[in-house]
Amino acid sequence: MAAAKGVCLSHIARESSDIKRLATFYQQILGFEQIESPEFDGFEVIWLKFPPSFSLHLIQRNSSTKLPESPYSAESSVKDPNNLPRGHHICYSVSNFDEFVQFLKKLV
Repeated sequence: MAAAKGVCLSHIARESSDIKRLATFYQQILGFEQIESPEFDGFEVIWLKFPPSFSLHLIQRNSSTKLPESPYSAESSVKDPNNLPRGHHICYSVSNFDEFVQFLKKLV
C-alpha cells in the first residue's frame, strides 16, 4: 500500500494537570523553546518547539477526566517504574546516558 503524499508529523500533544510544571521540565532539561500558542476557551495550552522543527503541545487536563496520568505526573506519588504505562510515551535519545543521569542528579 502506498502512503499518502505530503504527509509529515506536525506535533505531539500531552495533557497534564500542571502544564506549567511540565513546560518547565521540557525547557530546562531538554532545551525546548516556548512558542506562541492560541487561546482556547475553557483550558490552557503551552506550545513548545524543539529546534529545528519538532513541536509539543501541552494541554491543561480536564478535571473530570477519569483516566490516570503518568506515575511521574504532578499529582502522583508513585515512583515505581514497573507501574509506568507502556502504550503512550515520547522517547528522546541522549548522546551519553551516564552524563545525562549525572546532570539530572545535580538538579535534585
